[in-house]
Amino acid sequence: MRSRTLSSGAAAGFEARLGGCLTAVVAGARRRAVRDGDKHIDTAHLLHSLVESDPRVRDAFAGGPPQVVRLLGYLVQRTIGYGLRWSGTVEESGAGRAGVAGVRYDDGGRDDEAAPVASGWVAPGWSPAAAVALESAVRRAAARGVAHAHGPDLFAALLRDRGCRAVEVLRRAGVEVEALVMTVDGDICQQSTG
Repeated sequence: MRSRTLSSGAAAGFEARLGGCLTAVVAGARRRAVRDGDKHIDTAHLLHSLVESDPRVRDAFAGGPPQVVRLLGYLVQRTIGYGLRWSGTVEESGAGRAGVAGVRYDDGGRDDEAAPVASGWVAPGWSPAAAVALESAVRRAAARGVAHAHGPDLFAALLRDRGCRAVEVLRRAGVEVEALVMTVDGDICQQSTG
């Protein structure tokens, strides 16, 4: 039987490459998943914790504080509203299990216990889409010559998977995702050059 707490041991080395803010985001997402009774941290858990924790992410929304409040309202409804259909399921990606780039499964033959492996690190307790987003955030930071990923790196990575739960919640909250991608990508480019 699996522990009620989501495993963090196998992914600890990977998580060490996250900046201080993202370490707190991951801890918040893990607590939220456990509290909701979910077996895996998914991209919506990450988005919720990220929006609550990082002012740079909140500032990226063109609709300002009212849009952020609306988004948080949708995220809070996860356990009583739209998110009920996610209960007991593993978030794949918009591309589905076979199409998640960079992820293979270490599942012992059971889909409900599948642990994604992103470029060699096993991430039990993580949805494949969330694992890929975290790895993508670390790679984005490395491409800028920065040792640790930060909130905008993860936010940009979440936005790239148009089929993930985080993007679904953003759309439900009325956020224009494509415009947000351009804003976040522009901000990250400025960080790397300025």
